[in-house]
Amino acid sequence: MRFLDVIMFIHGFFFASQSICGLQNELLHHYFHNVKRLRFHNIFFLKIPFLTFFVFQEICENPQFIIDGANRTDICQGELGDCWLLAAIACLTLNEKLLYRVIPPDQSFTENYAGIFHFQFWRYGEWIDVVVDDRIPTCNNQLVFTKSFRKNEFWSALLEKAYAKLHGSYEALKGGNTLEAMEDFTGGVTEYFELSDDPTELYKIMKNALERGSLMGCSIDVCSELESRTEQGLVRGHAYSIISLEEVSKDTRIRLIRLRNPWGFVLWKGPWSANSKEWSTISAADRENLKKQTIEASEFWMSFADFKKNFSKLEMCNLTPDTLQGDERNTWTVSVHEGRWVRGSSAGGCRNFPDTFWTNPQYRLQLYEEDDDPDDEQVACTVVVALMQKGRRMQRHQGAKFLTIGFSIYEVMCGQNQHLQKDFFLYTASKAKCKSYINLREVTERFCLPPGEYVIIPTIFKPHEEGEFILRRKLLQPEETDEEKQFRAIYQQIAGDDMQICANELKTILKNVLSKHNNIKSEGFSLETCRSMIALMDTDGTGKLNLQEFKHLWKKIKDWQLIFKRYDKDKTWSISSFEMRNAVNDAGFQLNKQLYDIIAMRYADERLNIDFDSYICCFVRLEGMFRAFSAFDKDGDGIIKLNVLEWLQLTMYS
Repeated sequence: MRFLDVIMFIHGFFFASQSICGLQNELLHHYFHNVKRLRFHNIFFLKIPFLTFFVFQEICENPQFIIDGANRTDICQGELGDCWLLAAIACLTLNEKLLYRVIPPDQSFTENYAGIFHFQFWRYGEWIDVVVDDRIPTCNNQLVFTKSFRKNEFWSALLEKAYAKLHGSYEALKGGNTLEAMEDFTGGVTEYFELSDDPTELYKIMKNALERGSLMGCSIDVCSELESRTEQGLVRGHAYSIISLEEVSKDTRIRLIRLRNPWGFVLWKGPWSANSKEWSTISAADRENLKKQTIEASEFWMSFADFKKNFSKLEMCNLTPDTLQGDERNTWTVSVHEGRWVRGSSAGGCRNFPDTFWTNPQYRLQLYEEDDDPDDEQVACTVVVALMQKGRRMQRHQGAKFLTIGFSIYEVMCGQNQHLQKDFFLYTASKAKCKSYINLREVTERFCLPPGEYVIIPTIFKPHEEGEFILRRKLLQPEETDEEKQFRAIYQQIAGDDMQICANELKTILKNVLSKHNNIKSEGFSLETCRSMIALMDTDGTGKLNLQEFKHLWKKIKDWQLIFKRYDKDKTWSISSFEMRNAVNDAGFQLNKQLYDIIAMRYADERLNIDFDSYICCFVRLEGMFRAFSAFDKDGDGIIKLNVLEWLQLTMYS
């Protein structure tokens, strides 16, 4: 039996009566199961006669929780194979605001000391508090697991213990992915890069992400033996923290990256290692600046080109999705759904299994707010989808492993709210999907999709495998202008607590909004026009509009109003039925002569004029008819085949 396993067994046994810790049952169950073939007195007396568990006052004099701030020099790996966790903690120390969210600083061994410490972690959509006592496993008065280089500083050891409690045991922390811990420390959005693909503008993406507080780690794929060293001294299967990126002047600008090894020592032997000749080729100022940043022996510099050549994976956790790509700074709205895959019911597997794929959980996604990107020639909405499986690490002692998960996104017809059946997926291609199915805790992708309605299908690769998950959707929202803030205030005032408006309320709210715009001279809209607007925008079948649906409607009205003013040359706030033909064309509706005649007869008054209310009502109905037809025209040939119910559904827009 390995030394580490024996330590963990005794740790669990010792705490079996300590209700405050919460690790006991998992540890005791797992390690008693592993050693039940050995006699207990042999384990204790022959294997570990020197193992003890001390409160910190017994290990040293003057124990301190944090000394001179928590920083990455306080994180040295012990006997536990959790370098992935320590790499994430090292990154966390670079952002003080994040750090003290996880580690509340108002704790010590003196003031109000009660033998316990508490930490906060993001857990499946919410922040939870984890409390641990002050006992820790030691050997010869030395901490066995994570420790600080200062003998009397213990925040990192206690943080490791709290994280072990979160997952049920220390054993559950052996081996992992840095992204998991980064996400549990921030609640952020993860991104995963294969460096062999050499992503475009990777340096710029990483630089922007670091400037905005993102956490990053990297690793090298394992060939045969875990944690074997490369010729240049790097360790395969080992997690490194990414600390910073810099550029220095040589003959040309050289890009450098600074990394940290949680083991506390570094064996990198390549260019820009501690005593390499490259340091003599740059200016004294650059040399002094870079070496000043390297505050401990476990950190080292290497060229960015060597980084991409030697490392296999880049793991990035962004506090908000805007650090994933580009320079945009916008707000995001987040939706979280909890679900599960159940054998025989909702565990349908991936698209390779068409007979069961349709049984997977389905989640509606409505995209209305187009990105405000002047460089984007196409209208699109940015959405980040993150699928996370729950509880697998905690169930590791039961033999559980991470499932291979992924998701697909399909476009659906507006208002199509029923569970999509098998035939839909047999004849409809996905609009977007994750790059690959993967056995990590979470798979995340960013997409730019046209405005419309979609359904997200989260799945396990194979059918009939069970598990729980959360699905997060983050939508990019352009920053609100003063007009939009005013718009929201009016909406909230009229909509009330349910934040939904009916046709009568829509009539009132539009009248109030229009009265505040000097460029729109209208008395408002008729009840019939408001009902048509709701029929067009009401995607969930409630007969009412929510704020996002209302904002989308208001944008349409403003766009159509600009066309209206173009033909309202006499400023009477009406246009000739003859000019209506050009206005319809400008709005992108291609009609024949008969339809233009119908519009004139239906909407013009006795003087052959069409007022703003009738004009908007006409456009709303045209928009609804074209949108409904497009949903039925799946092959895009301009011809559809309808049954009687579909025909009735289509004609309801007219």
